[in-house]
Amino acid sequence: MAICERVIDGAESYQWVKYLYVDDPITSLDDNNAIAVASDLAKLLLQAKGRTRPEAVVASGPGEADSAPRMVPAPIKAVVSSHHALFFNVVCNELKKDAHKKYFMQRPERGSTYTLRATDDTPFFHHVAMLAEIQKAAADGKLYTHHFNTLRSILEKTAIFFGNDDFSRCIHGVDDEVLYARALNLLSHGKYDIYQPTEMGDDNKRLFRQILGAFLDRYKFALPDIF
Repeated sequence: MAICERVIDGAESYQWVKYLYVDDPITSLDDNNAIAVASDLAKLLLQAKGRTRPEAVVASGPGEADSAPRMVPAPIKAVVSSHHALFFNVVCNELKKDAHKKYFMQRPERGSTYTLRATDDTPFFHHVAMLAEIQKAAADGKLYTHHFNTLRSILEKTAIFFGNDDFSRCIHGVDDEVLYARALNLLSHGKYDIYQPTEMGDDNKRLFRQILGAFLDRYKFALPDIF
């Protein structure tokens, strides 16, 4: 991502770059960090598309060489590949207001030929065990800041499973849906460490339970009794 920034900023050593290819930048990362990387990378890609650079000026008369050069479009095209379902989902949702193409790479019947299939839907399985875990944490009062990342991850996967283009569709129509969506957007992007957890304040615990309750009221999951 540091190299991407250098390219977009027009660093002299990267003037030759016209394309970016990013292959699975979140390998071995947990879901919390996968969301953060996907969000930051999507912002970089938008900058790459809108990049400009000074137009080359050829002086043809006195004083023209000293005039300020006109900035012209110089977009960088990018390809991102990943096997990580959540990462793919978040990047696509972050870019949803901007034109981009999405594909599944497949190998039919395990043959030697690979195909690209355009898709607007991403049917991924939902992590019901994760949902059961945070439901128990909410009931016991043992809620930590990283649980917002987990809840956002669950809503992302549920939304895409049902063919929706945004996780907020999972709480659409409930009371305070705007507040819930804003809270999840804000509180799921924090740098929360699951190995050094910080307990939520009472207000955030109450908000978390309200969002989780609204979600479970809408989607009747058969949660495993794993505890």
